[in-house]
Order: sequence, then structure tokens, then C-alpha cells
Amino acid sequence: MNLHLETDDDPRTRQFIDEHNRVSDAALRTPEFERDRDAIKALIERQDRLIVPMRRGEWLFDFRQSKDNPLGIWLRLPANQEPLPDAAWEPVFDLDAFCVSEGKRWNWRGAVTCQWEPTRVLLTLSDGGSDLLRLLEFDAERKQVVEGGFDTPAARSHATWLSRDEICYFGSIDQFSATRSGWPRVGRRLKRGQRPEDAAVMFEAANEDVYGFNLVIDPALSGASADRGLIDIFVAAHEIGVASAFLIANDGTQRRIDLPKEADFQFNHDHCLWRAKTDERVATGSLVLQRFDPASETALLGPERILFQPGEGQSIAQMMLMQEWCVFIISDRLRPRLMVLDLTRPDAEQREIALPADMQTAHFRPLHADLHLGDDTLHIVGQGFLQPPVCYRLELSDRSKQAEPIFVAAAPSYFDATDMSSELLEAVSEDGTRVTYRLVLPKQWTKGALPVLLYGYGGFDVSLSPSYSGVTGRWLEQGGAYVQAYIRGGGEFGPDWYRSAKRQGRDRAFADFVAIARDLVARGYTVPSRIACQGGSNGGLLTGVMLTRYPDDFGAVWCQVPVLDMTRFHLFSAGQAWMDEYGDPETPVDRDFMLGYSPLHNVGSATKVSYPPIYIESSANDDRVHPSHARRFAARLEEEGHRPLFHEFGSGGHGGDGNSEERAARAAMGYSFLRQTIMR
Repeated sequence: MNLHLETDDDPRTRQFIDEHNRVSDAALRTPEFERDRDAIKALIERQDRLIVPMRRGEWLFDFRQSKDNPLGIWLRLPANQEPLPDAAWEPVFDLDAFCVSEGKRWNWRGAVTCQWEPTRVLLTLSDGGSDLLRLLEFDAERKQVVEGGFDTPAARSHATWLSRDEICYFGSIDQFSATRSGWPRVGRRLKRGQRPEDAAVMFEAANEDVYGFNLVIDPALSGASADRGLIDIFVAAHEIGVASAFLIANDGTQRRIDLPKEADFQFNHDHCLWRAKTDERVATGSLVLQRFDPASETALLGPERILFQPGEGQSIAQMMLMQEWCVFIISDRLRPRLMVLDLTRPDAEQREIALPADMQTAHFRPLHADLHLGDDTLHIVGQGFLQPPVCYRLELSDRSKQAEPIFVAAAPSYFDATDMSSELLEAVSEDGTRVTYRLVLPKQWTKGALPVLLYGYGGFDVSLSPSYSGVTGRWLEQGGAYVQAYIRGGGEFGPDWYRSAKRQGRDRAFADFVAIARDLVARGYTVPSRIACQGGSNGGLLTGVMLTRYPDDFGAVWCQVPVLDMTRFHLFSAGQAWMDEYGDPETPVDRDFMLGYSPLHNVGSATKVSYPPIYIESSANDDRVHPSHARRFAARLEEEGHRPLFHEFGSGGHGGDGNSEERAARAAMGYSFLRQTIMR
């Protein structure tokens, strides 16, 4: 089925892309598109947004895009000043100017902080929005690239500081260094000026694993004796969400830490926190705390203390071990509850920190850029689809008073939400399972004719949650409704909710999603011709199945960077990591059930079935889901007499990254498609 479209440099591939891009540009780049693009670009570039800074040394840091810096600029402010938008922020690293000087496009992916010198960082730069990362040593105190410092080639990579002068570098720089999935397998002790391939190997995950990484904890930075030495932990991820952790001795020998392989875990200098994904030791979804003693010759972990065992509709949304505190958020029927526990007192009981009642979702992050630095101060950010983000500070280190959230700042409104509403509803899937979704309604709408954009993902234990977005707000302002679907395959209701839609259970995610579309019709909000579904990556698979399996339930399909050929996804390196999720196409029983829903293999002839309009979007440099999935699906639809719209952007990678105008244009193209389909 058009296998030449898997070859990027085949002239026929280039011709296919160019011809289809011309058609989609002609159809979608209307005057309304231009207005949307310009408005969304202005939203991205607004400088009065909420700033949640990160502290390194005596400075607060923030990265932002603007009209003058569409790729972005890294800024700093003295830590004793309030991080307000109109404060005297000082440029530290101008990404636009750096790209001009190099004659190459880089995208910002953050900075890795040296815990022993917090203003010394590794800038993490993506090659054009792809998964290929360059690590560049930068002095944020002197505001300059370190001459002769670390500068690694663009590769799938990550690193940890081992000292002021060494890093542990994981990079897929050659076949030996990468797993079969293409992610880093080998960790090397890299010194300045040394080529990665010449550095000594410290750790190796297996070729069959997905990736490896390491953690370095210095107890002395947390107030312990310097005699304890560094704690070095190596982690081998066997599958996505399945891993083993090993304590590394000074002589390089490894001791496996006795944790379930199917668990999320974290360490600090004296504790381990983990969430169970099976009932191997505790009830599925439970949160467990254990003492961690790296010096012990017998048991590295102490007795298990269960901090949380989920009830119906509950799960752990976020967890963190800080220096002296354990903090976690419980999702209780999709409402956030914040819990804290003092680790310095063996008899301490966890307590709940009250959050504002209208907070649909919340997350936290430390003020300081590294676990070792500063005190245990948190920023908590709460928001909703119609509630702009609000930031609170939680000062846990000050035990002279009971910690309570302190208001810091609120984001401005990006759209007028007056008379808009948001409600949590339930649909019933075909097997009787109740499936929750959130509906956001515009100010004015006509019963039975509401244009609805239904978004879903449903895979890989990924949890969706409400977030405030000016882009979504623009859709609402134009009279559209927005729905976020919490279908099986996601992590919103814990590991069992996720696991039920893996492999042979995949159909449950699809049934859940279409059940929501039908529930919207049954409740009288809309009709099928007014519902558009949207999803990217695994969500692109979801929308592809909606087209081929449930064409009568939708009026339009917006399919982004999709997985669509379930027999060949594993032939591209990244796809090797997804076989635990989907199945192995080389195994007949797996292949058979995947062929039952694979969108590419279930396209029907236009003489027998009428499909709703579809817009398929991809990126030329997407190195996670190869763009051939999107190309070949568009070609297959055309062979069967359908007329899809297809557009392949020249950059942006899997996440659709880019400068402010490029990001705005991608969203505006999709909105133009919706305006011409479900809003007509």
C-alpha cells in the first residue's frame, strides 16, 4: 500500500506532499484562517501571562516567546523580586539570535541544572522540534555558552550531572548506544572536550529495553554527612511504564532495588515513593512510602507504608519526594486533592491542604530547579477550561506555622467566559462501563445544532485534564463547544482503567469514545453531522478508527500525527516501544486483532460507504510517529474514492513545535477545516 511514501527522499513522496499541501492550503488558508492565525499568534506572544519561575542560585528564570522573539528567550530576575510580567527581566539566552548565528533551527526543551553549581546548566535544544536533542553547556550567571564546555551531537539523548566537571550522557549516537526502539541505552561518563563515543561506559540497558537513565543524589546537599558519598541509581525501562532500578556501588557493581517492575517510583536521599500498577504487593493504584538506606548490606528498603489506596473514581495524579516532604495529588472523581507528609517525623500523618473549590485541575512543581537546592517550597497552579491559571506558594520548610497556600498571581483572561459553562457528564459504553467526559459550552447555542469538538487520546496511561487555553477559548467564542473524553486506555482512573484497553482490549477505548459522541446526541445537544473528533499520535489512531468504523457518528475528523498502519508501526525504530501497548505485528494472534481496527486496512470504497470530511496533519521531521502513516492513509482513502485533506508541515516534530507563527498556523488550519465542516 504505497510503500514508497515511507521513503522521505523518494521523488514520488516529495511530489505527493507538495501536491496535497497545495490543495489543503487552497482550501484552508482563507481570510478567516488568517484572522485565527494572527489572533492565536498574539495569544502565544502575550507578555502579561502568569509566570511560574524556577530558581537557580540567586536568580529566578523564565522562558517565553514574544513578537520580537518568536522562537523564545530565556530571562532572569533577582530572586528577591516578585516575578511579575512588568518586572526588570534580563535576557540570558536569545534562542532566535543563537539560531541566526548558527544558521540552523533549534527549539527550546529546557535546561539540566548542575546541583553543585546551580547557574551552570545544559541547555536542551531540539533539532527543529524533533526528538533529536543537543546538550550545550551554558553559564547562566555570566550569560554565555561555556567555551570548551559540553556540546553533544543532536541525538535522542539526556544527561545527569555527576560533578561540576562530568556528566552521565545517554545518547543514541550509534547502533551500539541505542535500544531497538532508538532511545538511549548506554550511559557514559563524559568529560569536557571528550567525544561521547570515547567516554567510558557506566551503564547499559538491554537492546530489548526501551531506554536507560540514571539518578544522582548527593545527601550532603540535603544536610547529611559528606562521608555518605553520592547515591547513584541506574534505571532500565523494559517497556513503557515497566522498569527496574539498581543501586550502583563505588566499584560499579549493581544491586537491584526491590520494587515491583510495574510501578512509578521516585527517590530522595532517604526515602522511596512508588505507585503500584498491579496488585503484586499492594492494591493496584496504591501509593507506598519506604525508608531507603543505600548503606545497608541487607535490605535497601524498609517496611512499606501505604499512604493512599484508591476508592472508586480515585487515582494518583502527581507525586513527589522533596528533601523533607512527600507531596501528592489525588484525583477524586476528577477533582484534585493535595496531600503532604513530613518525612522528618516517623510518626507524622499526612494531611490535606485545602484547594479552591472551583479548581478543576492542579499540579505542583518545586521553586528550585533541582531537588537538592534551596528549601521545600512549591508552586501550585490550578486552572479549568474557563478559569485562568492561578499560582499559589506552599512553604513547607517553615515548620513554625501550618503550611497553607499563599496566593502569588493569576493569569489574565484570554477570552470572555461570561455565560459559558462547564459540566462533567457520563456516557455508557457498549459493555455498560460508565465513561466520564467534560463538556464546555459557549455563551449561545441552539439545542440540537451545537458544533462540538470532541478530543480524546486513550492510551499509554496518559491522563487528560482541563487546562485554560486561549486557543480553545477562540473556538468557544466562535460558538463551538469543546469536549474532553476520559476514555479507557488513559490514566485518569488508575492503572486498571488504562490496562483494560491495552492490546486485545483496544476496542474498549474506541467504544468509549463513540459512546460519548452518541451521548451528546441523546442529550439533545447536537447531531452527528455537527460533531468533529480530534486527536494526535495515539489519538490520531483513535480518530482514524472513528472514520473507518463509525462514519455515521461524526461530521468531521481532525487526525494529527497519527499511528494508522498497525502492521508496520514496529518497522520504524520508535514503534518497537509500542508493542507492549498494541501487540506484536509479527505474532499472528496480535496481528489478527490489530487488523480488525487498523485504519489503513479498513478503508471502505466510496461506492459503499460515505465518510465525513477528514483533515490529516503531519510533520516531515516527526521521528516518533513517521509521517508515512498519514501519507499512506491519505493515499489509500483517495484510491477508494474519498477526498481527504492532507498537510505535511516541514518542521515541528511530533509535538507540532515551532515559532509563534508556525504554532498558530497549525491550529488555525484545523479551525478553518472545522469552520467549513461542522459549522457550515
